[in-house]
Amino acid sequence: MRLVMLGPPGAGKGTQVEILCEKLSVPRISTGAIFRDAVRKQTELGKKAMLYIDKGNLVPDDITDLIVKEHLLDTDCKKGFILDGFPRTVPQAEILDEIMDEMNMSLDAVVEIDVHSEEIIKRLEKRRSCPKCGRIYHLIFNPPENDNLCDDCNVELIHRKDDKREVILNRIEVYHEKTEPLRGYYRKASILKEVDGEQPIEDVLNSIMKMLNID
Repeated sequence: MRLVMLGPPGAGKGTQVEILCEKLSVPRISTGAIFRDAVRKQTELGKKAMLYIDKGNLVPDDITDLIVKEHLLDTDCKKGFILDGFPRTVPQAEILDEIMDEMNMSLDAVVEIDVHSEEIIKRLEKRRSCPKCGRIYHLIFNPPENDNLCDDCNVELIHRKDDKREVILNRIEVYHEKTEPLRGYYRKASILKEVDGEQPIEDVLNSIMKMLNID
């Protein structure tokens, strides 16, 4: 199965994608994870991406498109994949269509997880991450066992710049401006599936699986 997962920052896309990838035995292609890994390694791509990510802005298409195409052409994607974080604009969706045509493939569905702005702010402001392994925690919903240390690495957790209030507000604004138009694009293609992201995680998952006819 070939899917795209959409939703504003903090909608819980990553959590749902991880579960679905395991159930479907397909790889996850997360542009956010790719960029954060590049940032940790201080690659040229990482340095360029950081200039945009820290401000809550989208990484330019010319950088993102190349990364996604490289991963989609990987042999692991032949039996399916789930894209998380791409496309984020209509031009990127058009690029994705071109890539899929080159591969003689098409998307099975685009799932959008809908969450209100107030809930997004509450979720993201309390989020913390491990600078070493990238594991995500939430100080209220999913806190670490030992104070402010990663359960796996025993490293002090950080509050990412893109999870601070002023950046969150900009990320939400950017999402509404740049990414929401994808609703119309994929609705026109008759592959858009919308789900209420303010339900409990298990209910969101069950709704998605029902929509996609996954056992």
